Amino acid sequence: MTLQEAQQRVDAWIKQYGVRYFSELTNMACLTEEVGELARVVARRYGDQSAKPDEHLSLAEELADVLWVLICLANQTGVDINDALEKSFAKKTERDALRHKHNPKLQ
Repeated sequence: MTLQEAQQRVDAWIKQYGVRYFSELTNMACLTEEVGELARVVARRYGDQSAKPDEHLSLAEELADVLWVLICLANQTGVDINDALEKSFAKKTERDALRHKHNPKLQ
């Protein structure tokens, strides 16, 4: 699925099942919550924390939840994620073309 298709599918789902988008502020709070859940999985899987015996840890699920809310925010604010990502690639390429290659911490 392309980013454009993802935006269209989330929009169709919201209209069919979700009634309407939550407000932008609510979705920002939801995004913060989802990033926290992603951080919990990463901390337990790759960090020093151990999982609780009955804790469900799905990195894929949490990444998808973060992406879902990002798409909701993009849709409701009129942002074309594909276009925004292309612009981000161009910005980072121009700004960081040699920066990371010359970073001794990454050698």
